[in-house]
Amino acid sequence: MRLIRPAFTARRGGSARRSPSPVLAVAAVTAVLALTATACGPSEDDASTGPGSSAGQTSDDKITIPDDLKDRLKEHGIDLDQWKHGEWKNWDKDKWLREAKDYINPIIEGLWDADRMQDADKSPEQPVDNDISGDEGVTDPTPVPVRAVAAKTPYHASAAESGKLFFDGPEGSMVCSATVVKDPAHPGKSNMVWTAGHCVHAGKKGGWYRNIAFVPSYNDSGLSTDELRNNPPKEKVAPYGVWWGSWAQTSQQWIDQGASVGGLGAPYDFAVLHVTPEKGSTGKSLEETVGSALPVDFNAPAVPKIAEMTATGFPAAPPYDGQKLFQCEDKPGRLSLTKDDPTMYRIGCSMTGGSSGGGWVAAGQDGKPALVSNTSIGPVAAGWLAGPRLGKEAKGVYDSVSEKYEGQ
Repeated sequence: MRLIRPAFTARRGGSARRSPSPVLAVAAVTAVLALTATACGPSEDDASTGPGSSAGQTSDDKITIPDDLKDRLKEHGIDLDQWKHGEWKNWDKDKWLREAKDYINPIIEGLWDADRMQDADKSPEQPVDNDISGDEGVTDPTPVPVRAVAAKTPYHASAAESGKLFFDGPEGSMVCSATVVKDPAHPGKSNMVWTAGHCVHAGKKGGWYRNIAFVPSYNDSGLSTDELRNNPPKEKVAPYGVWWGSWAQTSQQWIDQGASVGGLGAPYDFAVLHVTPEKGSTGKSLEETVGSALPVDFNAPAVPKIAEMTATGFPAAPPYDGQKLFQCEDKPGRLSLTKDDPTMYRIGCSMTGGSSGGGWVAAGQDGKPALVSNTSIGPVAAGWLAGPRLGKEAKGVYDSVSEKYEGQ
C-alpha cells in the first residue's frame, strides 16, 4: 500500500524529485511570512531579494514579522534572511520543523516558475501488493479499475475549483492536487484550499514541507509537455496566479501516525490551507478569482446510498505526465485499514502519483455537489484509489482554519 503522493524526478539541475502518496485534535501552522525574492530559474542558489506587497509589509516596504515567530525560529537556529537565500533547502533533522507552531512558509516570489513546476512531476513506484490483506472491519471487494478521463479544456470551465499543489521536501520538488472550498466565515470570498495531509506534512518520520503553493487551473488549456517546454507565457501555465499557503492544518493523527507506505494514518489524511496571492492582494479572494468553490460535506451519505463519486487530479506517474487534469467516476466501496479507524471510501481509478489530495465530489445531503473526500492511497498497479471519510476530525481542521481568519 502506498500513498498516491507527490513526485520525485530528475530535475534539470540533476537533483532527485519525488511525488504522491479533533475531538478537535488539530495541528496548526503559522501565517505566511511577508518575504519575497526573485529566484533565478530552477536553481534558487543565486536568488536576489526584492520588495513585495504581501500581507505583513508596512507602507514603506519594510517586512514585519511577529516577535514570537522570530523567537521560535531562533530556537531552531533559523535566520530568515538566510532562509530566503536557500537555507530552506537544509533538511537536517533539527531544521525540519515538525510541530505546528514552528511551521514557516515565506513567500519566495518567482520560485515556482513554469520550468520548476514542470520539473516537479514524477512519482516513484514502490513494489507493494495491489490490495490489503488481513484487514479488520468492513472492506468491500476490490473495485474494477476505471480508466481516468481527461478533463475538458479549459479546465476553468469544467473544474474551476481544481488545481495543482507544489512544495519542496528533502528529495526535491513535489506535486499534489487540491481543491478550492468554501469558507463559512467569508461567504463567496474564500481563500481556503483542501488537499491531503501528506501533501503538507511528512507524518511521523518528518515535518512540514516548504514553499507550499497552489496553482488553480494549472495548464488551463491542456498544453502538451512539449508545448509547455517551449516557454509558454505564464498565463497559460498559471492563469489565475500562484497562491502561497499562509496557514495550513492537518490532523494530529496524520502527524503522529502518517507514513508513505502501508496506509498508516490514511483515514485522517486530509489538510486545509489558507492561501494568499504571491504578487500581493488584488482585492479579490481566491474564490472570486476563479469564480467557484465547493462546499464540504462532513456527514456524507453512507456508501450504499452514494450512486457515484468523481475524483479529480493531476496524475504524474506513468502513463501520465502530471501536466493535465483527469477525472474518475465510480460508485464507491468501503476500505477498512484497522478496526479502530474510520472506514475509507474506495473507487476504481487509473490515476497515479500527483493526483493525491485531489477532491472527491458527490451529491451532499442537500443533493448538490460537495467535496466529500480526497485522494490518499492506492496500489502501484493504479487500479483504485482510497480517500478518508470526512468526520468530526476533518471538520475540526476546517473550522479552525476558517475561524483563524474570521473578521480579516
